[in-house]
Amino acid sequence: MVENLSALIDTVQKNCTIADARHARDMTMCTFLLEMREYYRWEMEIPYGARLPKDELGDWLNARESLWNTLEEEEFSPLPLSEPGIDPFEADDINRALIPLGLVYSSGLGHFRKPHFVLAELKRAEMREGVQVLVAGCEYARDLIAPPAAMRGGAIFLRMDAVRRLLWNKYEEWQWKEKESALGRAFAHYDFEHDVERGLDRMAEAESEAMILHEIGESRAEALLGEEWNSLLGRLRSRHAELLARAVRDHLADCLVTLPTLLEREATGSLHFYLANLSGLRRALFPALPLAYEHWLVDHNTAALLQTVTAAQSHWLDTARHLTSLFRRDPLQGDAVLNALAGGDLVTLKR
Repeated sequence: MVENLSALIDTVQKNCTIADARHARDMTMCTFLLEMREYYRWEMEIPYGARLPKDELGDWLNARESLWNTLEEEEFSPLPLSEPGIDPFEADDINRALIPLGLVYSSGLGHFRKPHFVLAELKRAEMREGVQVLVAGCEYARDLIAPPAAMRGGAIFLRMDAVRRLLWNKYEEWQWKEKESALGRAFAHYDFEHDVERGLDRMAEAESEAMILHEIGESRAEALLGEEWNSLLGRLRSRHAELLARAVRDHLADCLVTLPTLLEREATGSLHFYLANLSGLRRALFPALPLAYEHWLVDHNTAALLQTVTAAQSHWLDTARHLTSLFRRDPLQGDAVLNALAGGDLVTLKR
């Protein structure tokens, strides 16, 4: 075991808090409050579905914002795993020390370059298509935003706690929405109506696999697009432009791996859940997919749905390369050019 596990947890958690202090308030107020509610639930170890104490939550929010004010200007601390410590972004070096001890660590930059850190129990490690997959269980330290899966340093990092929390939140949200929907069909497939806990277990297992498939797709997309694409993402400053670029790459990754594999496996529940979460810019860019899904619901013909997905592979690859070319021509105006595209239909796949 780590010589001083509590010191390690405290250091990672402090780095998480510094990251939150710098970036948490960049979110919209609605998103911020929703994320803070779930962060409070995690920190206080409150079970899913349990009512949150309103007064205590309000006091905690005020105290957390006060803490952020004291830490916002601090630097991230090295992790106490060697005499000089290890830079918190050197996840490979950190995991070489932690994985043999049944722990796993992840760090990196997420959307809009927000740092993410997490220290967790290692549930399992495996190789998929030459890519290492690290599956985390109980989380000992984390920041406000908890991406369920991400590619970090060439490895896929999957957080089962975050997967379950995501699914539970979707289930609670669905209680107030139209029942006959893609999301409702997903919950029906996993039989939430008769046994919520068992349904959540089954769904978490299936959807974590779908998330791994997406990250494998991201790996393939990255190989096709090259380092220039990562450079583009790193240099964009407009949120809309970054969202557009990420949406295009997500579609490429999913058409290369996620959707063909789910269709081949006849993973009905995951297909319903995928379409339920196809929203915002991603849905606007790919109206052909919801249309094909609606046809599939009627005729149960996966061949037609697969044809739509297969045809889209070259479209999204060409679109990503087009965006890269536009940015390369005039990097100083790249944000403005991509931002303009985000408001139009120049990269939309309609049929």
